[in-house]
Amino acid sequence: MPTGTTRIRLRPANTSRVPFWGQLAIGLFWLAYVLFGMWSDYGAQDYHFLHWVFLVFTFVYLGYVLVNNAPIFGTQSYLEFTPGYIVHKNGLFRPKQVFAAENISALELKPAVLRVRQKDGEIYALNLREVKGKMRKTRFREQVRAFAAKYNLPLQEVAPTTTA
Repeated sequence: MPTGTTRIRLRPANTSRVPFWGQLAIGLFWLAYVLFGMWSDYGAQDYHFLHWVFLVFTFVYLGYVLVNNAPIFGTQSYLEFTPGYIVHKNGLFRPKQVFAAENISALELKPAVLRVRQKDGEIYALNLREVKGKMRKTRFREQVRAFAAKYNLPLQEVAPTTTA
């Protein structure tokens, strides 16, 4: 299967106390403050080089906020089903979690969590609230079923409850 059909894009979990637009506003206010300080004459003789240092820090902060929250370099959070592996990437600055089929003892598919039970006793819970959209959720469930059937893994599935 091509990679585009096996990769499920995840929406990054909003675990930050300050939302993206708030972080961006803080960075832009910081930038305006530094630029205003550079063009003012107050304290220009002694510590004017600090304005340049803070300007660099401002751009580093703004770059970090943009790269961490916006898909500048492509999809950064995803679940991917490759031959023999389930790959979970939870953001740009986080490492990939790779689960080999031969090390998986069971899969539990619940409405909000995919639990991967390893043969060594470890249990990994992958948050499925990051999977957005009805079609993505359906495609994801189908891929988990196909992966479990292909590698003869026991799959315990709890169907999502629907309310009228």
